[in-house]
Amino acid sequence: MAPTTAAGHGGVDHRPDDGDGDPAGVVPPPTQLLGTRLELVAGAIAAGGGCVARAGDGRVVFVRHALPGELVVAEVTAETTSFLRADAVEIVEPAPDRVVAPCPHAGPGRCGGCDWQHVALPAQRSLKAELVGEQLRRLAGVDRPVGVEEVEGAPDGLGWRTRVRFAVDGSGRIGLHRHRSHIVEPVAHCPIASAAVDRVDVGGSLWKGAHHVEVTASPDGGTAVVSVETGRRRLVGRPGVAAGLVVNGRTVRRPTRVRFDVLGHRFEVGPGVFWQVHPGGAACLTRTVLDGLAPRPGERVADLYAGAGLFTVPLARAVGRRGSVVSVERSSRACADAVRNASGLHHVEIVRSAVDARAIADLGRPDLVVLDPARQGAGRGVMAALAALEPPPRRVAYVSCDPASFARDIRVLLDAGWTVPSLRAFDLFPMTEHVELVGILVSPAGSDAPA
Repeated sequence: MAPTTAAGHGGVDHRPDDGDGDPAGVVPPPTQLLGTRLELVAGAIAAGGGCVARAGDGRVVFVRHALPGELVVAEVTAETTSFLRADAVEIVEPAPDRVVAPCPHAGPGRCGGCDWQHVALPAQRSLKAELVGEQLRRLAGVDRPVGVEEVEGAPDGLGWRTRVRFAVDGSGRIGLHRHRSHIVEPVAHCPIASAAVDRVDVGGSLWKGAHHVEVTASPDGGTAVVSVETGRRRLVGRPGVAAGLVVNGRTVRRPTRVRFDVLGHRFEVGPGVFWQVHPGGAACLTRTVLDGLAPRPGERVADLYAGAGLFTVPLARAVGRRGSVVSVERSSRACADAVRNASGLHHVEIVRSAVDARAIADLGRPDLVVLDPARQGAGRGVMAALAALEPPPRRVAYVSCDPASFARDIRVLLDAGWTVPSLRAFDLFPMTEHVELVGILVSPAGSDAPA
């Protein structure tokens, strides 16, 4: 799944902070260094997209807008007893991989949506690979190189996002939140937004009364929907946009669903239902999951955290009518879309449920399992329930946008004797620290033998 960024670029997928939030129980001390400028040497990249440095008093400093090895002047933006946050406001000795940010809204004190506009694309992928490798070693006990692969559809790392959630300021102008702030940076055009999103032109109208405005468009521009939430306020007027319009869940103008074509099948996805935002993401992940699982006719499949049915539909086709697919998803809106997308596939069962140990026990004896959880991961309880299935599934495909929760979770299966013959990483979120992983886990010796 795709992450939700601090700037509100992501969709409604209820994901938590980027993993580098304030530790529980830490009470900020009286301000001592807030606003102070420090000369620092930037160290390794940390989760959250900034570099680790050390202040003169020994505290860790997380420095945004820096690159490893750079000498920077950093302004302190937040302070606790154990660490500081800072923005690199002056680059004294730049790294070779530093570039001029293509977005005019990027930089200290500006839009918080992109972590690495200042980093050359090849270097972005190298840094992501380092982050993945570090989390695998630390949390999963796995020491293996993982290259981050480019995915077609994001030339120069721009123009790829098919869904953008804009904040709205008091005057009704759209924008994106500044980093770790509720302040709206006015942004009429986001450079990582797709051309189809741009054509909707939500920045050409005022959205007075709106809390946020989310634009979703199919990669070919065939359909687009604007979804508006106002909270307790009232939207002033009906801004004219070249798209369907949904206000607080109510249809104002059709269409209300966006169409996506993936490997020969058409999916329809409504507002608030998760879908991969990179134009090549859905097809890339589907191919990877199918190749890794190698489904056989007649097999039983469990698709967990199934969303609108991205993996459910191709897996149902692969196992055929003699097989079966159980799709488990907690969102009622996503389940409704999945039912529509799987129409005619009578061997598919859509189950509205949270994915927990009880839901795993109710699966019966699946041959194959797909996990595509939100950023927090499936959790040790779910993974332990999978490991306890008898007989064990032949293979499990774990799709994740968070290396830390992914590594923590697969450790449970590794400790139970499973192996990871395939682990791939994809750059579905250029200009950010985020990366998508697909791991294929094979059950203990003998259980993956040909049928």
